[in-house]
Amino acid sequence: MIDTAVILAAGEGSRLRASAPYKPLCPVAGRPLIDHALDGLAAAGLTRVVVVLGYGEERIAAHLASRRWDIAVETVRSDPRRPNGVSVLAAAPVLDGGEAVLAMCDHLVTPAHYGRMARAGAGTGLRLGIDRRLGHDWVDPEDVTCVATDGDAIVAIGKGLEPHDCYDTGVFAIGPALMDALATLEAPSLTEGVRLLMADGSAQVVDCSDLDWIDVDDAAALAKAEAWMAGAIAA
Repeated sequence: MIDTAVILAAGEGSRLRASAPYKPLCPVAGRPLIDHALDGLAAAGLTRVVVVLGYGEERIAAHLASRRWDIAVETVRSDPRRPNGVSVLAAAPVLDGGEAVLAMCDHLVTPAHYGRMARAGAGTGLRLGIDRRLGHDWVDPEDVTCVATDGDAIVAIGKGLEPHDCYDTGVFAIGPALMDALATLEAPSLTEGVRLLMADGSAQVVDCSDLDWIDVDDAAALAKAEAWMAGAIAA
């Protein structure tokens, strides 16, 4: 089982600016998004997390240092103006060639989601947690990353992708092959890294369709996340 996680928390999060100046500190059910992520990882049995910071780095780092966590927390820095693959690469030196659960700070998921990906491992490249429940009203069709699969293999990925048969839930199990792929790109994005690994079949999926999750990216999604956390809706 993977014991280390990487949380991407470098972005500006401009669409949530009215709710919080820094997206990782945006409260949901009275707790910052970053707290939900770290506590969820600890509950899943992971023991170490590398948080990639960028925009609002000092404020977020101060928050991380202000409380005791049930998981060892480290931080690294990335340029928030660059694609998210740059943030993934920023964690590579401290991973030292090992595997990690990769997750997004703004995705609320259950501890079971993290645990499933940690147990699955990265295989020969990466594994992506996917949801085959299409058409949920809490998924923004203009923003969600869509995935097409052939069995367990990813054959296409991207926003607005047609046809597709599942959604990217934002939680991966990654290994050094993804880092190697991203390092070849001039403007590395996570999606482009997945596409490179697709070429030899090393980008695989793990079905997480039975696990609820929400991408908290704007005010509408935040309202749905609050309702979910309050038990008013099922994702």
